[in-house]
Amino acid sequence: MQIIDAGEDRLPGILAIYKQVIASSTAAYTEIPATLADRAAWRGARLAGGFPVLAAVNGDEVLGFASFGEWRGAWPGYRLTVEHSVHVRDGLRGAGVGRALMEALIARARLGGWHVMLGSVDADNAASIAFHERLGFSSAAHFRQVGVKFDRWLDMVFMQLILDDAATPPR
Repeated sequence: MQIIDAGEDRLPGILAIYKQVIASSTAAYTEIPATLADRAAWRGARLAGGFPVLAAVNGDEVLGFASFGEWRGAWPGYRLTVEHSVHVRDGLRGAGVGRALMEALIARARLGGWHVMLGSVDADNAASIAFHERLGFSSAAHFRQVGVKFDRWLDMVFMQLILDDAATPPR
C-alpha cells in the first residue's frame, strides 16, 4: 500500500468508496448519491484551496482517501483550523489503511502550519471515535440531533487534535 496525492485517475475509486459510505452508514450525513462530477469538483476545490487529497492505493486499486479543508468557511479567525475527512473501502476498515492515511494527512497539516485539525464523527460510531483517540484526538463537543439520515436524528461529536505547541498564534 502507498499513500499518494490523488490524481484525477483515482476519482472513480474514490467515488466508489464514497457512494458505499453514503448508502450504508452515517459517516456522511447525506442520502444523495455522489457523482463523478461531484467528486471532481470536490477535489478541484480542495486543490485550489491548497489542501491535500490523498489516496491509499495498491497498484490501480483505491483502498481509501482522506483530505482536509477550511473549517467554517473563510472566516479569518478560523484560518489556522482545518476539518478532515477519511474514508476506507468496506472490508478494509481496521486493517491500517485509515491510520496510514491520517498519519500522512496530519503530517501535511503540520508542515502546512495548521494549528488544529477537527473531525466530525457520528456519535454512535464508537469505532471511529476510538480510531481518532488512538491518533491523539480528543472529544471537543457533542451536538445533539443536528443531523438526519435513515429517518432518525443523528448526534455528532467533534474530535480535535492540536497540531503544534504554539503559545500564541502567528500574525
